[in-house]
Amino acid sequence: MTDSTTASGAAAQALPPISALELDRRRYRRRNTGRSVLISLVSTVVVAVLIWQFLVNSPGWEVTRQTFFSPEYFMAALPLVWDGLLLNMRVLVYAVAGVAVLATVLAGLRSLRGPVFFPLRFLAAAYTDLFRGTPFLIVLYLIGLGIPALGLTDQIIPVELLGSVALILTYSSYVAEVLRAGIEAVHPSQRLAARSLGLSHYGTLRLVVLPQAIRKVTPALMNDFISMQKDVGLISVLGAVDAVRQAQIQVAMTYNYTAYVVAGLMFVAFSWPFIRFTDWLTARQQAREQIGGLV
Repeated sequence: MTDSTTASGAAAQALPPISALELDRRRYRRRNTGRSVLISLVSTVVVAVLIWQFLVNSPGWEVTRQTFFSPEYFMAALPLVWDGLLLNMRVLVYAVAGVAVLATVLAGLRSLRGPVFFPLRFLAAAYTDLFRGTPFLIVLYLIGLGIPALGLTDQIIPVELLGSVALILTYSSYVAEVLRAGIEAVHPSQRLAARSLGLSHYGTLRLVVLPQAIRKVTPALMNDFISMQKDVGLISVLGAVDAVRQAQIQVAMTYNYTAYVVAGLMFVAFSWPFIRFTDWLTARQQAREQIGGLV
């Protein structure tokens, strides 16, 4: 402990003194930062006041406030919509796990080399083209109504399962293309170096290519995840009593639309941390690329 303290003190003494020019630059940066923060705060307050005045002075504001922003109906709908949101979150967890597996398989198939693998590449490309071009709502109806119509089982298939399958089929096509773009962005020398060390194609893909590819496309993957968070609310069209359906039930019973605002705020509150994390990750990756810290 004493040796490390002594070494730290010696290193601190060895550092050259900060020049007056550098001190002036630091003071300028602090002043500039403070001025920018103050201007941003004032402009935000001004815009917020203008928007508030526009809304309050609108002819139908009082009716709109009672219909969409009633505190009484807000508190009444809150626990019911929250119970429905838990169903959405369960479906989201199942869908994320399924998309991760299926999208990785599709991306791997599309990255196979050689003419012998053309049928696999063609099937993977046809799958991604089909589900990327089909609206998610139509996929929900086809899966939610078509699979039970096949009569494969006498048991009632849970709506959660049907909604999860529809999400997996749709979003695996998007995520697979993102992963494929990341795989193709890895320099070919990485593959050649791995193969020269004796790794197989699968080992090269798993140990060398995929880790680099995922790191490159993490912001895009996070955007797909955030989009999936929103689309999970569409499973209500199959009869699932999720957050959206609970809001619809409350609106039908009270003829007040505050429950929709409650559901929207819950989805925003759940996705906001991931949105901010995506923005931070994107900025961090751009900074690392500018200084040459990311290959």
